[in-house]
Amino acid sequence: MATQTLPERTATLAAVGLTPLLTTAQLMARYGVSNWTVNQWVQRGCPVEPTPFRGRRFDLDQVAAWIAEDTAEGAESA
Repeated sequence: MATQTLPERTATLAAVGLTPLLTTAQLMARYGVSNWTVNQWVQRGCPVEPTPFRGRRFDLDQVAAWIAEDTAEGAESA
């Protein structure tokens, strides 16, 4: 099975009402941040989906909404 890009995977899963979950590395690449930053996000409340083997996955839509909310809260307190 060939590897799909994120847009291809999104389109495939949308047909059955699902969204793809990203690994930490994929989330890092998507936002251009380090592993440390992702860990800080999780500690501050970024939505995360645990996996059975101590891993974690991220729903891109939920993370984007959380970042927007977190950024708005940061701007309000500044």
